[in-house]
Amino acid sequence: MKKLMMFALMIGALNISAQDASFGIKGGLNYGATGEYESISRLTDDFSGSFEDGENKTGFHAGFFGQFEILGIFLRPELVYTEMNTEYSQFDYKLQKIDAPVLLGVNVLGPLNIKAGPAFQYILKNELENTNLSIGDVENEISVGYQLGAGLDLGRLGFDVRYEGAFQDNQALGGNLAADSGFTIDSRPSQWILSIAYTL
Repeated sequence: MKKLMMFALMIGALNISAQDASFGIKGGLNYGATGEYESISRLTDDFSGSFEDGENKTGFHAGFFGQFEILGIFLRPELVYTEMNTEYSQFDYKLQKIDAPVLLGVNVLGPLNIKAGPAFQYILKNELENTNLSIGDVENEISVGYQLGAGLDLGRLGFDVRYEGAFQDNQALGGNLAADSGFTIDSRPSQWILSIAYTL
C-alpha cells in the first residue's frame, strides 16, 4: 500500500511539473558598456596610466528559455547570444558572447513578476574596431555576474526589463607591455536588457 501511494505521489509530481513547464524564444535590445579601459606606459622604471569609462551603446540579443513554475514561484534558465559594442576615445570594443542566466522569480500581481539570479557569460569573440591596435583574449572565457528585473506576461507574449552587473573584472590585454606601452579593458558589461519573449 505504501509503495502504491509513493508511486501515485511521484506520478502526480511529474504531472504537475509537466503542466508547469514552458519553453520559448526571446530577443531584444541591450544598452550598456563594458568596463574600464586603462592605458599603461612606462616612464623610467615605473608604470603610469590613464583610465576611461566606455560610452553606452545599443546592442542586441536572441535566444531560448525554459520556465518551471510551482505555486507562483518559477525557475527560468536561458541561453542567449549577445552582441554589444562600447565606444572608447581611441576605438570601439566589440564583444560577442553567450549569456546563460538562471533566474528565480515570483508572480507578484496578476501578470507582473520579478526575478533575479546569477548570469554566466562565455566570451565567443572580442575585437577592436576603427583602429590598428590589437587585443588578446579575455582573462576568463567564463565569468559570473547577476541579473535582476521585472516582467509582464500577456498570454504567450512576455515583456521584460533587467539590469545586468558584474561581481568582478574580466580583463583583456592589448598593445605590448614588453614594448613599454599597452592597455587593458574590462570585458564584463553593465547593461540594461529589454526583451520580448514568445512561449511555444
